[in-house]
This record gives sequence, structure tokens and C-alpha cells, in this order.
Amino acid sequence: MRVTKHEHATLRVEESGRTLIIDPGSFTAPLADLTTVDAVVLTHEHPDHWTPEHLARLREEAPGVPVFGPQGVVDAVTSVDVQLVAPGETVTAGVFTLTFYGGRHNVIHESIPVVDNLGVAVDGRLYYPGDSYTVPDDLDVEMLAAPLGAPWLKIGEAMNFVLAVGPRAAFGTHDKTLSEIGSGMHRARLAWATQQGGGVFHELDAGDSIEF
Repeated sequence: MRVTKHEHATLRVEESGRTLIIDPGSFTAPLADLTTVDAVVLTHEHPDHWTPEHLARLREEAPGVPVFGPQGVVDAVTSVDVQLVAPGETVTAGVFTLTFYGGRHNVIHESIPVVDNLGVAVDGRLYYPGDSYTVPDDLDVEMLAAPLGAPWLKIGEAMNFVLAVGPRAAFGTHDKTLSEIGSGMHRARLAWATQQGGGVFHELDAGDSIEF
């Protein structure tokens, strides 16, 4: 499996010549080479995790590609049909097996509504929680895409999340709200948390890939 970190929260996962796109949002540059896409996952409805432009480009290059998301995404996205998925559900999309976790976005502030959010496990190997700290208790996570920075994120809580998951390897994502210095500080904290369970932390910038 190969995963490429794009800007902010967007991930491209490749396996057996096929592709999965997760959370192509407003902080992410236009994606290319989309003809092999088997599916798109949108973890929640916030625009930094999806845009109509990204979805239109995906559907143009990969006609009929299924888009999966929770109820909030189904309600928010009007440009394409979204297939509703829920916590505990597993679906097959091309060569990928997707299992969904969680249910709710982390609280930003009491004045801001809490929306639906799903973490997603890809083939039981890669786990990305979306905007949450949902731990997939039934998984031995091989690679964790761990949030680095957000209005809802306190770095100590993110460290505890990584400690709870105990991945064999991890990298940081959801980082466009951080400065270069802030990103480095937060990476160091999550690296420490990953290492406590014997895991390895990889520093990936936008466009970097890792195979595992």
C-alpha cells in the first residue's frame, strides 16, 4: 500500500494499481491522475475536507466513482450522490475494503454545532480519524494518519490519541492551520507518542508518499 499526503487533510491511497481519495478539501491543490480512482471518502461536511470543484474533477476523470460519507455529508453535498455509511459499517469499493468508526466531530466551541464525522480504516491497515480522536479498538493499526493542528485540537489530546491507538507507524496530517514552526513542534510531540508503543513516525510534507 502506498499513501500520499496532499495539502491539509487530503490523502491518496494506492493499492494494486487502483486509487482511493480521502477528504479532497479547500486547502488542497487540484488533484491529477484520477482515472484509476475506485472511491472517494468524505469524513465530514466541513469545506476543508471537500469541495464541489474537487468532486466535479473526480467524476470527470473517473465517471461514476462512488463517494462515501456520513449523513451530514449526504445532506451537504448536492453536486453528486453520496452513499451513506455509518459507524461499524464495512463496504468494498474496487480493491479497497473500508470500515468506518466514530460518528461525531470533535467539539470546536459550544457555539458551533457538532457535525457528523467518520474515521476510516483502509484494508484494516491505514487508519484516518477525520476530525476526531476515535480509537479503532478492534484494529492493530499499521499506519496512522494523525491530525496535527485544528481549531478543535489540543496537542496533549492528540498525543493521547496516538498513545491509545499504538500504531506501528504514523505521520501527521490536517496541518494547514499551522506555521512551519508549529508543525515541527507538533510533529515532535506525535513522534514521541508513536515511539512509546515502538512505532516509527514519518515526517511527510504535501506531495510526499510512503509505502508499507
